[in-house]
Amino acid sequence: MSGVTESGVVESDVVGGRSLGRGFGWLWGAYTVSTFGTRLAFDAFPLIAVMVLDAGPARVAALSAAGLAVGAVVAVPLGPWVEFRRKRPVMIATDLLRCAVLLSVPLAYALGRLGFAQLLVVSVVVAAADITFRAAAGSCLKALVRGPDLLRANGRFEATTWTAAMLGPPVGGAAIGLFGPVVTVAADAVSYLLSALGIRAIGGGEPHPRRAASRLRAGDLLDGWRYVLASPALRPLFLNTVLVNGLIMATAPLLAVLMLGDLGFAPWQYALAFAVPCLGGLVGSRMAGPLVARFGEHRVLVTSGVLRVCWPVGLAFVGPGTGGLVLVMAVEFGLIASVGVYNPVYATRRLELTPADRVARTLSAWTVSGKLTTAALTALWGLLAGLTGTRTAVALAGVLLLATPLLLPRQPHTSAPSPSRPAADG
Repeated sequence: MSGVTESGVVESDVVGGRSLGRGFGWLWGAYTVSTFGTRLAFDAFPLIAVMVLDAGPARVAALSAAGLAVGAVVAVPLGPWVEFRRKRPVMIATDLLRCAVLLSVPLAYALGRLGFAQLLVVSVVVAAADITFRAAAGSCLKALVRGPDLLRANGRFEATTWTAAMLGPPVGGAAIGLFGPVVTVAADAVSYLLSALGIRAIGGGEPHPRRAASRLRAGDLLDGWRYVLASPALRPLFLNTVLVNGLIMATAPLLAVLMLGDLGFAPWQYALAFAVPCLGGLVGSRMAGPLVARFGEHRVLVTSGVLRVCWPVGLAFVGPGTGGLVLVMAVEFGLIASVGVYNPVYATRRLELTPADRVARTLSAWTVSGKLTTAALTALWGLLAGLTGTRTAVALAGVLLLATPLLLPRQPHTSAPSPSRPAADG
């Protein structure tokens, strides 16, 4: 028989740990619907800027970079604030906020009042709310799922991410063709409303975190970074992950220019080249658990961490025609399959190494750093491509990625000490 413990952990109906519990089921469902909504609306704002507002390349680039960077800066004080609040109400509030600001876009479009400034403000609010939600969601997951099952839970999230990445953009593109440029934004808004309802359905009690000081102090803003950088186990994981993700994402606009411009691929071919390899993410996420059970968490983390950076340099050699398309698909499949193994293992280790009363601050600092690094490297690689050529810039990112395994953790971790009353205890 299932039940809810004092800390809000939903106990499993199934003996032997085969079920992750009703609470996790609702959390996973909320994540699934919002992730599919986001992928349906993939690149919706740049498309609206071009199709509706006749924005040029500079304004479109500014929209993407500014929304990411400013949203990350806005989110800096929210991590410490979230740490000392009940997490599910924060998650519901950020979902409802994202729903409201996104719905303002189709409403303004229908009234003929949509402008570039509104798109910029909405992108900033959504980015800040996303970071805040992720910080709270990590704490929520650690409270709902017991330590031995965290890898299974993260594997399910990873599989959902890649399924949505494979199916969402093609469906969203078709919807835009049939119903107009803002339809996917409306669908994304509705997905956040459904996500809020799913989180509300988790039920059970959630204790209010205790705090020594009554007010948020200026020094609290840096608590997440201080903890990560002072931890011998978390620091290399943090530096490696932030740098690798930033270098991979920095080449995405350059690949679009190379393939759609210089090499003459059709848009559908470009979309196909990056949609089909997402199957690798499904394969990798399903393999993560069995691989850890057989070889151990540390070996799988390091091996998949090395493998994921061996592929991108191959993108510098893409050529025209079918051969070039096959090369991109092969490289992306290998990259995404390796990432599919790495991500749930690294996410699990990060939660294992972080005490329950520091998860929100740590994840917020981590996500803010990642977004700012990605924005900075994307801008830098755009300048580099202008100086050296697109293919050379892609090759340089690939070569630099080959050096990043030096930052991977070299020793198996020991779990972080638990506070006197951990959130996952019944």
